[in-house]
Amino acid sequence: MKYFVIAGEASGDLHGSNLIKALKKEDPNAEFLAWGGDLMEDAGATILKHYKDLAFMGFLVVLQNLKTILGNEKLCKSQIVDYNPDAVIFIDYPGFNLRIAKWAKLKGFKTLYYISPKVWAWKQSRAKKIKKYIDQLYVIFPFEVPFYKEYDYEVSFIGHPLMDAISQFQNESKSVESFREVHHLDERPIISMLPGSRNDEIRHMLPVMLETARRFPEYQFVIAGAPSQNLDFYQRVAQSDNLNIVFGKTYELLNHSVAGLITSGTATLETALFNVPQVVCYAGNQISYEIAKRLIKVKYISLVNLVPVSYTHLTLPTIYSV
Repeated sequence: MKYFVIAGEASGDLHGSNLIKALKKEDPNAEFLAWGGDLMEDAGATILKHYKDLAFMGFLVVLQNLKTILGNEKLCKSQIVDYNPDAVIFIDYPGFNLRIAKWAKLKGFKTLYYISPKVWAWKQSRAKKIKKYIDQLYVIFPFEVPFYKEYDYEVSFIGHPLMDAISQFQNESKSVESFREVHHLDERPIISMLPGSRNDEIRHMLPVMLETARRFPEYQFVIAGAPSQNLDFYQRVAQSDNLNIVFGKTYELLNHSVAGLITSGTATLETALFNVPQVVCYAGNQISYEIAKRLIKVKYISLVNLVPVSYTHLTLPTIYSV
């Protein structure tokens, strides 16, 4: 089987890597071309476009980069045609993925969506597009099943993949003393700072978090570095070379933290699953804020306030069957 997988951000790269591993267990000869990241590449996919080049967030930012986005869509379509996969798998990232899905469906490709876009939060009209252009949708929150039933669309609930990932990590985690020693941390209680993974998120959120950190010298605040970024970028944003930052160890950091400053997104759920108290925050430009507050249909910006964190993760269905 040949798959073309599209993930446009760090969380999608994580979930895509686990999906690829699962599919390879069922079909060792499966082949994957993908738009994603390092984790998906490590899992066995050939990455044609890295998600760090796709992360445009916010209404104004999207408009400013519209030419690039349209160029990416054209490139993606041509790559799918050249590869001629048995199925195209979309992972979240709805603005881009739903446009590609419509095109792919009309071209006769099998379309599978792993992890539904959060259409229940805003742009609920997208549910109609999903029903029309997606052959099978796999959802990770239990309330998404009745939501889609309102649109007469049967979906498959598979549970949240973070449940397994975090459970596995906790079984292998190291002591806090070892973590402090490796990352040159002192004995003060640790507070995690997760400013997001996209450039614009980090530019907006990191200065706010660092300003908060200065008010609490009795704690040490540690940044979870996004895999798509490097140290120089964080130093430029912070305007400082003196940063406590760890890369590739977010779960270890959360596991040893007494609290967290967390940018709204998947990270809020990850933090909750580690039983870490958190302040959830988000910042953006005024135009994006004014538009968003008129469109968003939910009361909270945190997944923790919207879903239970104790439901059982279910077995991954055989989405490799086409």
